[in-house]
Amino acid sequence: MQSRSFLPVTIAVVLAALASFGAAIVAVNRIEQSARFDITAALTAGEQDWAEVTVDGLRVVMRGEAPDEAARFKAISVAGSVVDATRVIDQMTVTERGAIEPPRFSIEILRNLDGVSLIGLIPQDTDREAFVDDLKAISDEAPVTDLLESADFPVPEGWRAAMEFSLLALDELPRSKVSVAAGEVAVTGIADSVDAQRTVETALTRAAPDGLRLVLDISAPRPVITPFTLRFLFDADGARFDACSADTEAAREAILAAARQAGLAGKADCTIGLGTPSVEWAEAAIAGIETLRLLGGGKLTISDTDVSLVALDTAAQPVFDREIGELERALPEAFSLTALKPEPVVVDGTGSDTVEGPPEFVATRSPEGNVQLRGRLTDERSRRAVESYSHARFGLDRTYAAARLDPDLPKGWSLRVLAGLEALSYLNNGAVVVQPEFLSVRGDTGRPDAASEISRVLSGRLGEGQDFSIDVTYKEELDPIAALPTPDECVARINAVLADRKITFAPSSSDIDVEALDTIDNVATILRECQNVPMEIGGHTDSQGRESMNLRLSQERANAVLNAIMSRRVLTSELRARGYGESQPIADNDTEEGREDNRRIEFRLYDPTAPEPGEAGDQDADTSQDGAEDEQN
Repeated sequence: MQSRSFLPVTIAVVLAALASFGAAIVAVNRIEQSARFDITAALTAGEQDWAEVTVDGLRVVMRGEAPDEAARFKAISVAGSVVDATRVIDQMTVTERGAIEPPRFSIEILRNLDGVSLIGLIPQDTDREAFVDDLKAISDEAPVTDLLESADFPVPEGWRAAMEFSLLALDELPRSKVSVAAGEVAVTGIADSVDAQRTVETALTRAAPDGLRLVLDISAPRPVITPFTLRFLFDADGARFDACSADTEAAREAILAAARQAGLAGKADCTIGLGTPSVEWAEAAIAGIETLRLLGGGKLTISDTDVSLVALDTAAQPVFDREIGELERALPEAFSLTALKPEPVVVDGTGSDTVEGPPEFVATRSPEGNVQLRGRLTDERSRRAVESYSHARFGLDRTYAAARLDPDLPKGWSLRVLAGLEALSYLNNGAVVVQPEFLSVRGDTGRPDAASEISRVLSGRLGEGQDFSIDVTYKEELDPIAALPTPDECVARINAVLADRKITFAPSSSDIDVEALDTIDNVATILRECQNVPMEIGGHTDSQGRESMNLRLSQERANAVLNAIMSRRVLTSELRARGYGESQPIADNDTEEGREDNRRIEFRLYDPTAPEPGEAGDQDADTSQDGAEDEQN
């Protein structure tokens, strides 16, 4: 009976235990789900939704691939802010990062009269001290402010070439900014004049190594133009400028627009300069060009405030009168007008008295520079003045005078002749014909601005209302700047001189033979046109004697040639001497003819960015060798 009374109690206890266990399981599940939900929501809000959360009782397990270590740490922190941080188990991984990208290395170099400033980022392996020393040498020891930072990354391709070229640019332009990056250099600078600007641009363009991207922005101060000149022609050959000056960009564009409307085709430009006589200069130029268009042709010359218009000889008189009247009213008040409709002009160009027509003075200049003066001059005094002027301009031994005297020539004849000779000085070859009512200039020139300069000379010297023509052709081969040889041409020309006559030395010596001095002179002449070309003077010997002795001797001979060139007042900053000894034979050393060919001096181009080779004199040579062993070297 007693055992039966305990059975219900036992069952109740078991059921209660089962209920408690079930309730505990339910409670744990709810806690786990709640924790997982809360942590996941917090991770999503913190933009860490890449993390996966698993809750096992009190353990919170974090899995997933974090983009970086910072993201992994942030995910752990977010989970720790929801539950006790000691419950968080980190099983996350971090994405492996690739190699760190190197930065973009670049330098901004500013040079002015006060010194040089450097700012930028350079590779750690850059020889910084040597670069600063080079800058000091270029700027005559002016202070160099070094604000460069460095980074330990490999030197990029093209970096050293750009650095070396920047030194050349800074040497050419004392007022400049040079931006350097791997494989590219941008140069912004100011040249002293337009001619200096062209010279620097040509030199830098030709000196730029292959593969270097070069951007040039070199300006020159606005020139002072005197007289301020414009000359516009419109005839059967079309519309064109012999000279065009403007005081502002807007004035230039307005003048060119009027010229195009009158028939100007192709490329044209106006020089913007100082010295304009009136702020209404462009207005006067546009009015004159428009009048030529309405007349159907002619010549317009404006010199300061003097306006000269010469119509075509075929222009109808009523049309000429009407349009000139309109131009007089259209010109600004400061400008005065001289207009004429000439008779047909015939230029004989011989200066001969046997030909009918107006008297002439003719000056011709040959391609060799010889000048002949023929035709008529007023009197002995004017003849002496003309001949003296020609001697001064063209050389005493280059002038041949054969002009005769004619006292009946018109007033001002000598001034017209001298103006013609001044115009001839702008030509490499050509002729000037002077008549009482007309002056003609024809020929070839190596100056791009020759026509413009001749227009200024004639308009200023001849005065108002004078008729003249300019037919000048620019030829690049005559331009002393554009005709500079390329680096390859420089080396080829020098080696052609050496092939014709070698530079020889006394046996076992670096003393240049007297017979070879003419060859040195010829090489120096070529180098004056190639001063910005990096060249190596290579010394070579035959194989007789010790190798170390041959190496030393070849270096000394190369140095001797370099010193001989320097003594002829040739800049040698781009030249280096290197001895090769017997290492580079070009013929068989077993024969006398071959050994003679191997004993030589050679010029070649070299890369200025490459490391400077060691001097042969630094070699540990055995100088005790008997000199007779090297006697033929």
